[in-house]
Amino acid sequence: MADADLDVIIRKLARQQHKSLTTAVKARRARYLALAAKAKDTAGKQRFREMAKQVFEEGTAAVRRLQMSADNAADSYARAMRRTADTLATRPPAAPKKAPAKTATPKPAKSSKS
Repeated sequence: MADADLDVIIRKLARQQHKSLTTAVKARRARYLALAAKAKDTAGKQRFREMAKQVFEEGTAAVRRLQMSADNAADSYARAMRRTADTLATRPPAAPKKAPAKTATPKPAKSSKS
C-alpha cells in the first residue's frame, strides 16, 4: 500500500466507513421497529414506525453526504497531482547546481613564546 496513490486510499477508507455507517443505521432502524412491535397501543406503534422511517432516511442521507465528501476530496487530490505532474513535465529541466568551490582559509600563525 506504500505505492498506492492517496486518492485510492481515500476512496477505500470511505467505502469502509460507508459500510459500517450503513450497518449502524440499519441497526438503529431495527431497534425502533422492535420497539414498535412491543408497543401496546396503536399510537405507540405508529410513532415508533415513523421514528424508524426517519432514522433510516436521515441516516442514509448522512452516509451519502459523507461518501460525496470523500469522493470530492479524492477527486480534488487526484486533479491536483495531475496538474502538478503536468506543470513539472512542461518546465525545462533544471541545470544541476554545482557545489561552490571551497576556498582555503589561511590558518592563523602560531606565535612562539619561548
